[in-house]
Amino acid sequence: MAKRRPSGDGMVRKRPDGRWEGRIVVGHKANGSSIFRYLYADTQKELTARLRQEIDAYQGIDLTEDSRMTLAEWLDHWLEQMALTLRPGTLNHYRNDLAHHVVPYLGQKKLTQLTVADLRNLYNILKEHGRIKPRPGQNPGLSPATVHGIHATLYQALSAAVDQGLMPVNPAGQVDPPKVHHKAMHVLSQEQMEMFLEATEQDPVWRDFFYTELTTGLRLGEICGLMWGDFDERKSTLSVSRTLHRKAGGRLVAGDTKTYAGTRKIVLPPSTAERLIGRKKHSCSPWIFHNPLRPEAPLNPGAAYHQLKKFLRVADLPEIRFHDLRHTFATQALASGVDAKTLAGILGHTKASFTLDTYTHTTGDMQKRAAEIVGGFLTDYLGEEMAPWQSTENAGMAAST
Repeated sequence: MAKRRPSGDGMVRKRPDGRWEGRIVVGHKANGSSIFRYLYADTQKELTARLRQEIDAYQGIDLTEDSRMTLAEWLDHWLEQMALTLRPGTLNHYRNDLAHHVVPYLGQKKLTQLTVADLRNLYNILKEHGRIKPRPGQNPGLSPATVHGIHATLYQALSAAVDQGLMPVNPAGQVDPPKVHHKAMHVLSQEQMEMFLEATEQDPVWRDFFYTELTTGLRLGEICGLMWGDFDERKSTLSVSRTLHRKAGGRLVAGDTKTYAGTRKIVLPPSTAERLIGRKKHSCSPWIFHNPLRPEAPLNPGAAYHQLKKFLRVADLPEIRFHDLRHTFATQALASGVDAKTLAGILGHTKASFTLDTYTHTTGDMQKRAAEIVGGFLTDYLGEEMAPWQSTENAGMAAST
């Protein structure tokens, strides 16, 4: 077997045409022979500088033969690997984004040749004219949110390539994707929530639906997809295992939850469990919340959205989205002392850190209240004279007047 040369080892020579050529070892084949990266420059000094940069970049890296893959080949391979862990809908979303918006522009480029500039240029192209078939009058470019999502998928794929020894660094980690301006979160206050529930209580068709939503924080598709088999009245639990979404043509279908963490079992508040127990006694439908005109069919999420708007008008409350009811539940739960990890499990979030990031407005208020409680406790325990931060502040104020 050939003797392995360390990665980063380089050599320099002058070519017959007068240019300078350098090469460094960036990995090894299965038989132990070296994989080289070649560089060219007009002068020895220029080449030496470039070689030094490349040697530093490949220090401690040992690529495999598969590093010769093109980006398109690797993305196909990566999607096959991810099929074992991703939901089918998520996998199809990734596949469509990469096939339509990445491969046509960068698919033939080798993994090791992919640069930060390539990705920046790609994102600019997509923002300007990335739509496949724009409608008349529609902006031909993709929205910042869509391009951001493509970047996130590409970052995952290239990170996996780095982990498997196919490229030295992930260029997507050095690119700032387009900034996404999220819609403002609107949360009902305690008083507004009581006004809203008072309005819904007057409607026997919808009162249990909205009460359950405000005490569980389920996504719209999840609450509409609940069946009586999901409700354990003895344990007062609700299993969330499906979501309703609309297919092309307007047909409602039940599918998997948004994420694997979305498939969960939650413990219901006693008042909510009591309502569902009473509702079940008079139900003739397999669905907990069924279509009022067709009990054999689930509740249409669109109808729930329109009813929300109606009750907001009746209660003279500000316009909010259905998802803001979920935000209202989460905010009230955190403010009531539910810890972030428990709340993440109830909401179906993959990580508690995401829950905290989403509801920073609440956690900030909680920290302020915690500081006030601790401060009050110390004052009670140590006495006013043992609050040096107050003494210092007061002394400073007195000195300044």
